[in-house]
Amino acid sequence: MNALDTLVLDEADRMLDMGFVHDVKKILTKVPADRQTLFFSATMPASIRKFAATILTNPAYVEVTPVSSTAETVKQSVYFVEKKEKTSLLVSLLQSKKEDRTLVFTRTKHGADKLVKQLGKSGIHSAAIHGNKSQNARQRALEDFKTSRISVLIATDIAARGIDIEELPYVINYELPNVPETYVHRIGRTGRAGAQGIAVSFCDQEEMTDFKNIQKLTGVKIEVLSQTNV
Repeated sequence: MNALDTLVLDEADRMLDMGFVHDVKKILTKVPADRQTLFFSATMPASIRKFAATILTNPAYVEVTPVSSTAETVKQSVYFVEKKEKTSLLVSLLQSKKEDRTLVFTRTKHGADKLVKQLGKSGIHSAAIHGNKSQNARQRALEDFKTSRISVLIATDIAARGIDIEELPYVINYELPNVPETYVHRIGRTGRAGAQGIAVSFCDQEEMTDFKNIQKLTGVKIEVLSQTNV
């Protein structure tokens, strides 16, 4: 690595969130101090900026207009629901369309694993994909989902920009992201290449501010659905 002069970290925020911070630090000890280091990411939370400041020297920030538009091919809707009722609502929705692959987003790794167990108790087989899973486990879950061996994949935002699945009909935000741009990336997994897609969000009282920020960013009035129609 002595000849290296440029170090590039792509999807820096998600890579670090996945637990690779120590790996990055180890790499930095092996590369020349006299180098150019570049971070690329669609989002750059404050925690990642703080970490970047510890390994960069007088860094220059280059920012473009953040992603704010959602595809017109994606039908967006929301259920206003109590937090304790989210799982039963999800089960009802999944049972009504058993044959369709559905990507479900949670905020946390623990929440994803917990949801897999809860769905299993209702007879819905699913798998979780997040940063605490091994690379082999993530690849196996993704392959099972792509080939429809499982119809439900539970993911944290590690997957929001990294999953490319043809003809994915449904995305469900079990929990809304607190970064509105992340919402755009999440629902962008469906409605691709001109295909129609459906993005459904669950919003509890604590997430109302997040929901309002999403609508403000996208400029889209999201249809409100009633649980009585499930």
